[in-house]
Amino acid sequence: MRFSTKSRYGLRAMIELALHYNEEAPVSVKTIAEQQEISEAYLEHLMSTLARRRLAKSVRGAQGGYLLSRDPAKIKVGDIIRALEGDIVPVDCVNKEDPADCERFESCVSRIVWERVQDAINDTLDSFTLQDLLDKLRARGKTGGSL
Repeated sequence: MRFSTKSRYGLRAMIELALHYNEEAPVSVKTIAEQQEISEAYLEHLMSTLARRRLAKSVRGAQGGYLLSRDPAKIKVGDIIRALEGDIVPVDCVNKEDPADCERFESCVSRIVWERVQDAINDTLDSFTLQDLLDKLRARGKTGGSL
């Protein structure tokens, strides 16, 4: 299982917003794109998705851009990834929202493995907040730029 560029770039963009959390002014897409070396057009698409999912707030106008919707300590990495990718589903039969039709669903012992993989991925992603990542970034002596 691989996470797409959406996840990687979206997480970096959200970390960039977290770096500016205590500032009143929104961070422009251009600034995020330059700092994170992401295409502005692609980033705008990601940010609009994150805003729709209420992880970021869009501010319109000449001085517009994006802000985090809440404290970085309250935004889990898993929230960001699921907003951009959808539910983490290693195989169709463990999709809790829409399980695949499978004649072996009730008796399939291998499904236990896939459920545990799914739970482990979700637990790991949910064990980190944006604040955790900011703390690690600052411990490495970085305060911005390409993450």
